[in-house]
Amino acid sequence: MGTQLLGTVHINREKHAVDRGEALRYMGMSDGGESQEVDDALRQRIEDSFTHCEECSTPAWTYRVFPLQETDEGLALVGTVLVLTGDDIRTHLHGAKYCAVMAATCGLANERELQIQSAKGTVEALAFDAAGSALAETTASACNAAIVEDAHEQGLFCNWRYSPGYGDLPLSLQPQILRILEAEKLLGITTTPAHLMVPTKSVTALVGLFDQPQEQRKSCQGCSLFQECTLRTKGHTCYQ
Repeated sequence: MGTQLLGTVHINREKHAVDRGEALRYMGMSDGGESQEVDDALRQRIEDSFTHCEECSTPAWTYRVFPLQETDEGLALVGTVLVLTGDDIRTHLHGAKYCAVMAATCGLANERELQIQSAKGTVEALAFDAAGSALAETTASACNAAIVEDAHEQGLFCNWRYSPGYGDLPLSLQPQILRILEAEKLLGITTTPAHLMVPTKSVTALVGLFDQPQEQRKSCQGCSLFQECTLRTKGHTCYQ
């Protein structure tokens, strides 16, 4: 692997729009709310909250790539003190030469406004919260897409992202993940004593980089990165 990826801090602060359909689903509504009795006034209140979330957010992501090494304790990220423990992450990264460690967030301004809105207990609070969740996922997907493209340029292939808290990968790894990414300095992300992230609309994840295509990538349809993928727009895929 060239030095373009290994150990380099990649960071991006592009604005992203709230995926309205995804936010509505977080609210328990269908895309557009057609199956619910939603009048125009309520629909406008929801839309205004989605727009307000966009205005209050500063989406950003960062990632770094590290070689992997098997140890008795788990999978060690070479050059760090982080060891990934648990059977599920070992299975997820089986055969991977490298691991991309990523973090994405909607930003501290979003967190402050979320607390204000949550105290009101209104439909605007529900809509703002749902919009933040959708925006965090979009931002994480943009980071994931960048990892896939950068790996492709190095002749490598990725599997899907895996976050602490999935399976038996413990949340207690969050502080170490944020530390090796310098996420507090770069993105303003910290953790609580219970290892939950602040801002709450934040995502960390691990992506394996492999010499060979991974079987779950059968087509672009249904892929969570479909909208953000720059490989697809250039006529390439991550599984060929």
